[in-house]
Amino acid sequence: MPTVAQSSTETDWVSRFADDVIAESERRAPGKPVVVASGISPSGPIHLGNLREVMTPHLVADEIRRRGHEVRHLISWDDYDRFRKVPAGVEGVDESWADHIGRPLTSVPAPQGSPHQNWAEHFKAVLITSLAELGVVYDDISQTEQYTAGVYREQVLHAMKHRGDIDAILAQYRTKKAPVKKSQKPLDEAELEAAEGSGAAGEDDGNTSAGYFPYKPYCGNCDKDLTTVTAYDDESTELVYTCTACGFSETVRLNEFNRGKLVWKVDWPMRWAYEGVIFEPSGVDHSSPGSSFQVGGEIVDSIFGGQQPIGPMYAFVGISGMAKMSSSRGGVPTPADALKIMEAPLLRWLYARRRPNQSFKIAFDQEIQRLYDEWDKLGTKVADGSALPADVAAYTRAVGTAAGPLPATPRPLPYRTLASVVDITAGHDEQTVRILRELDPADPLTSLDEVRPRLDRAENWITSQVPADARTIVRSEPDTELLKSLDDDGRESLRLLLDGLDSHWSLDGLTTLVYGVPKVMAGLEPDAKPTPELKTAQRSFFALLYRLLVTRETGPRLPTLLLAVGADRVRTLLGA
Repeated sequence: MPTVAQSSTETDWVSRFADDVIAESERRAPGKPVVVASGISPSGPIHLGNLREVMTPHLVADEIRRRGHEVRHLISWDDYDRFRKVPAGVEGVDESWADHIGRPLTSVPAPQGSPHQNWAEHFKAVLITSLAELGVVYDDISQTEQYTAGVYREQVLHAMKHRGDIDAILAQYRTKKAPVKKSQKPLDEAELEAAEGSGAAGEDDGNTSAGYFPYKPYCGNCDKDLTTVTAYDDESTELVYTCTACGFSETVRLNEFNRGKLVWKVDWPMRWAYEGVIFEPSGVDHSSPGSSFQVGGEIVDSIFGGQQPIGPMYAFVGISGMAKMSSSRGGVPTPADALKIMEAPLLRWLYARRRPNQSFKIAFDQEIQRLYDEWDKLGTKVADGSALPADVAAYTRAVGTAAGPLPATPRPLPYRTLASVVDITAGHDEQTVRILRELDPADPLTSLDEVRPRLDRAENWITSQVPADARTIVRSEPDTELLKSLDDDGRESLRLLLDGLDSHWSLDGLTTLVYGVPKVMAGLEPDAKPTPELKTAQRSFFALLYRLLVTRETGPRLPTLLLAVGADRVRTLLGA
């Protein structure tokens, strides 16, 4: 696939970061692969806010690949973090899971019924499947495996030897309060949950009454991190700790002990230096003054001899229609939830078109129809060359990666049309294909495979996100009372519509017909431009049709509804 931006440009934010990252990598590590990184804590459902932690470096890494450079996107699974709390609403989990608070995520059992061996693997698996669908290529690193295998042993001993220096850096910030960023205030409960992240930013930094120790052992008896280091000898590396949860005490040699980890504010910069990370974004909970990212910049330099990555702050990802979600499980929806109702390129586009510091919302309500309209319109503009360069770049990044294009719907009919059809047909394939075939008689659909996977996404949206009382149910019998109550103008407007059905039986034709009837009734030509008075008349006419067809005054777009109901049944319900 060609490069989105062939040289240094101002085309879009991804190209600008790629320029900076390539230059910085060549300065720091010439001849080596460019390293970008993400950190994900599988402490519960990994939601669409967390996905920005992955998509931001993915998009930059992919642009670097398009330019012919070797690049590694590391995803560090923070699965050796402590289990902080029981997430609300997770199926197969009850109050008993609170007994595991303080244990490593990989030591907590998976929710009941899960095929996975522990809590972390259960929640990692869902995201891994979604990342594959989204075309994200990465190298994954389990922090449980790294720590328990002693991979960071030298770094741990080094940090303990220089604990006084680390303590001095942290002491500068312990009494400071970060200013409130009004522009980044979460707008709703979903965004608040997203902003909280893994909670690592709020973990203790190793300061104890016995002194400062940047290493936290997991208890040898209860496996919890509710431990306090009481002594450490630099020469022998003997470490003494006591568990406040169970009272267990133990003396270990840190040069051979692998059941613990560095505290977060030391662990993160240690990894930057160890992996040679050039680019890694961070959420707002890590980016305020005195927080993990700022403190980490000092620690990585003065303690580990490394350099802080280029690290943009990323803003909130909100949810439109969150309250109506049947699959929210008490938390923010996941990438898997989004991919059930939208195609992967559309979800990629939402992250690609906004700079990391710009917040945006992902639609689970009716807004998804408008979003798809915008997406299809952009595709048309890209195809005819009328789109702006930044829009072309975002679209190109959405529909494919350096490895090639993502799967696409061969014939992408409007999402709102597909949703209306499956709403009316309740997913009946024969009925659905009949209606879709009649949308464009000059180029009829031959198989539902032509409109998949978009059709499946639209059907999932209708069945999972649209409340039952908002679904479309076509009348089985005419509303004789309403038909009898019509005045002469009402009956005449229905006659004009019925007389034009056969000659206008296509999506475009019926659109012209239903909008044209009120114009003819007003003594105008069918193609006359609408006036405010005419728009009022059209709304009244549409409301009448909806009442006669589906008992409500609103519903799917009338041309689609008429096609779905079928000409014979329309005639019956409209009193022909």
